[in-house]
Amino acid sequence: MAVKTSNQAPKNGHDGHRDERSVSGLSSGQQAASGDEWDVAQEDNNIVPLTRAEAEKLFGPNVSRPSRVTPFKVVAAQMVLSLGATLLWWLFYKPPGDAALSAFLGGAICWIPGALFAARLRTLSGAKTVMSWMIGEALKMGTTIAMFVAIAFWYHDVRWVPLLVTYLIALKTYWIALAWR
Repeated sequence: MAVKTSNQAPKNGHDGHRDERSVSGLSSGQQAASGDEWDVAQEDNNIVPLTRAEAEKLFGPNVSRPSRVTPFKVVAAQMVLSLGATLLWWLFYKPPGDAALSAFLGGAICWIPGALFAARLRTLSGAKTVMSWMIGEALKMGTTIAMFVAIAFWYHDVRWVPLLVTYLIALKTYWIALAWR
């Protein structure tokens, strides 16, 4: 079975090797599918890691410097953005009371689970396994869902637009922190 080794696109726009692979491996009862080459592609995956010089050339001299952005700094930024959005909803929404409280709760739905996750990371500093991260993320998602449900059931004067907009603003803080690195 032939495998195309070049990463360049064919000149005529037609990949003859792909057609050959998908047709040659079929028996009389099988049908060709575009994802059948997955196993073939995985066998020939030769990943070569970058050397330090190559990484510095691509990403700059600070490539190996650890990030200054910590989970607690992200949570602090989420709190500041939530309070800023709450102030804006207070100033520009009429009547301001329920909208500002809804906006604050929307921000809190984001940063309270994030703070719990960051505290969990700090207590498990020596046991950074994939499973501990998965458990932490599951707790974070569960807390977020529980907070949305609790607000829906017990706060009858909730203003959903301020709540959801502020939640999304606080949620996008992760992207800002990632870009800040």
